[in-house]
This record gives sequence, structure tokens and C-alpha cells, in this order.
Amino acid sequence: MAMAAAVLGVFPAPSTPTLPPPPRQLSFSLLPHPRHIPPSLLRCCSSSPVCAAAVAVAVAQPQEFVVVTFYKFVPIDDPRAEVARHLHFLQGRDIHGRIYMNEQGINSQYSGPHKDAVAYADWLRKDHRFRDLLVQTSPSLCGHAFPRLKLRYKPSLVQLEGGCSHLPLVDPSMRATPLTPSEWRERLEARKCLDVSSSEAAGDISGRRLLLLDVRNDYEWDIGHFQGAQRPNVDCFRSTSFGLSESEQEMDSSDPLNGIDKENTDILMYCTGGIRCDVYSTILRKKGFRNLYTLKGGVSNYLKEEGSAGWVGNLFVFDGRLSLPPATYKPGAADEEEEEGRNRSRSELGRCYACGSEVVELRHRNCANIDCNRLYLCCGRCVEELRGCCCDGCTAAPRLRPLLPSHQRYHKWHLYRHLDLGAPPSPS
Repeated sequence: MAMAAAVLGVFPAPSTPTLPPPPRQLSFSLLPHPRHIPPSLLRCCSSSPVCAAAVAVAVAQPQEFVVVTFYKFVPIDDPRAEVARHLHFLQGRDIHGRIYMNEQGINSQYSGPHKDAVAYADWLRKDHRFRDLLVQTSPSLCGHAFPRLKLRYKPSLVQLEGGCSHLPLVDPSMRATPLTPSEWRERLEARKCLDVSSSEAAGDISGRRLLLLDVRNDYEWDIGHFQGAQRPNVDCFRSTSFGLSESEQEMDSSDPLNGIDKENTDILMYCTGGIRCDVYSTILRKKGFRNLYTLKGGVSNYLKEEGSAGWVGNLFVFDGRLSLPPATYKPGAADEEEEEGRNRSRSELGRCYACGSEVVELRHRNCANIDCNRLYLCCGRCVEELRGCCCDGCTAAPRLRPLLPSHQRYHKWHLYRHLDLGAPPSPS
């Protein structure tokens, strides 16, 4: 009772040992999020004014971390000065991530406490050039999803062979027509898209055809994709070459755009957040593809607005979280379509890289051999037997890192070099 009185500023009588004065400001930053506080503890705290005040502050001001993504193609006359202005605003704010700017606009993915993360996006929207910015947020339950902040000028907002500076990205007429998530869903349902791995894409009674084009990497498709989208034969967006064959001799059989009718085929392009589709659609426009459509805000925006209708699996993201289930974007949306997606055969998704079996957890890991570092899917048995490596050969490598739980990511090599992780001795 005396301790509670001291913290509240009511000091005891002289006969009672004097307690040290309370700190000028109580900090509750180390309190767990309210959802993690056991009900029994909440009941206990309700009887103590001090504890009740602490819990009330934690509930009212939770330190929830979020990941924020947005991009915008817009002319920027002096992007380096713009970078300096943004750096000045972010001073003192807890923001980690990748924010790139150049003469064609901005591309941003970052994490931080909700207050700081949203403050930056709101500040940017006050600029008339970015007032219609589509800002997407998602939870980051383990804190920062990026190791540090990289905010700088970059010649290309996305990595593409030959760069992007020569592409007409700031001209909306040269990019694909954006479809809202509801319009995208209507297209999928009306056309009843079939798997484009067959020789023909799905069509309607008017003779027009529809083709779903996944403008991502093969490993992204492996953990989640729209039904009917062919697995891209690409492991890095930089080398994407769909629809670029100049002659029949150059045609790649794995290219879903090979031989299609450019005038009578509607091409529905999608990627994680939309920027890769916008960039690549300007290339396809120059190649004569007329009917190009993109999913506005990408898959992340679709899952938030429409749930998992037509989607199989999880969504790969390029941050420390790696893999997000659809419910991340639309909590409580486990409707019949989502349940059907969970129960669908895993044959539509990627398999264990080591043994080819189905995987229970749709989350990639990096090979424990730092000189390999392959990003791969693995079943639980092979993870244990290969000690986090992708194959037998890597288990004997000289620079091995420890086996990590699937949700954790490796740090710099110097943190592991002192560990003796060589192959265990063979039984005699």
C-alpha cells in the first residue's frame, strides 16, 4: 500500500520509511500487448490503481508495429533534394525499410510503430503530388520487418534488366488499366478462368480470351497464387522476359504470352503490391499488347478487400515476415471460400526442395550454408535431417549457420563464425 501511495505521489507519514520519489514519467513500453495479457492478470490489476493505470495505458497506446507499402509514379524535378527532405522528417522516428526515389517517383516499404509509420505516410499525402497515394498497412507482430532504414536516390525504382529510366512510367496511358479488387474478382468469376498451363487461356462467349499473368518469381508462386495462373519460369524480376520473343525461333515454351492473339486477349497482370505490373506493362505496350489490366494495389490490396476468393495459399512478402496468410489482411474473413482454399490439395503449391514431399508450412527458409544461402521450401523431416541445409552437400560446407526456427531470419556471418557447426562424427 505504501508503494502504491508513493508512486501516486501521496507520501507516507514520517514514521514510515521513506521510499525514493517516483520517476518523472512512467514508461509502459515494455508491457506486453493487451492481447497477450492473461485474463487472470487483468483481473488482478483491476484491484490495484497503479497496475490498472499501467494496463489502461497499454490498452490505449499499444506499441503495435506495422509494415507500410506504397509507390507512386510522378515527375520529381529534384529527387535528391526530396530525399533530404524526407530524411529530415524521419529524424527521431523509428522507421526501418527501403524508400527509393528518383525522377519518376517513389517506391517505399518500411516498418515501425504504428504512430511513426502512419505519420510518415500522412505527411507525404499533404504534398499535392501524392494526395491520392494508396497506402497499405499490415501487422508486424515481431517488431521491425527490416534491419535498418535505406532512404536514398536510386536510378531504377525496381530492378529490371536495362533499368527503368527509359520507360514511360509517369504516363498513365502507357501503363496497364488498373482494376479495383472487386472488378478483378468479377473478371475471375465471370470468365471462369482455367489453368493457363494448358494450351489455351479461358475465354467468354464473345470470342475474347483472358489470361492471368503472374508477374512475380517462381518461389513466390510456390506458396500462393491465383487459381489459373501459370507458374512463372523466373527467379528474379530483373530477368523477366514474358512476351519479348522477336521470332518463332526465339519463343520460349514456358512463356505464357507466346503465340497469343494480342488484339483479342485480355491480359490480367498481378504481383504483390502492383509496381512490378505497372513497370512491365509499359514494356508489353511497346510490344503490341493492347488489352492489359493490372490489379490495383496488387494481391495485398485484393486480400484486404475481397478476402481469399480465387486465391490459393499464402502471400510471399519481401521483408522479415516472408509469408503471410490471407487472414493477415482481412482478419475474421474465414468464409467458405477461404475454408475451401485451406482444404485444397497442396499439389497446387510448391514442395520440399530436398525430397519433393508436401510441406505443411508455406514459408521459405535460407540454407544454413552461407555460401549457398538458397531460399527454399522444406518439410519438417528434411529440416532436421539436413540441419537447415538445402542438400547433403551443404551440410559439409565450412561456413555453416545454426538451424533456426522457421519464423526467424539469419543475421550477419560474424555472429555465427565462432560456432563449431561441422558435420557430426559418423557412428563407429
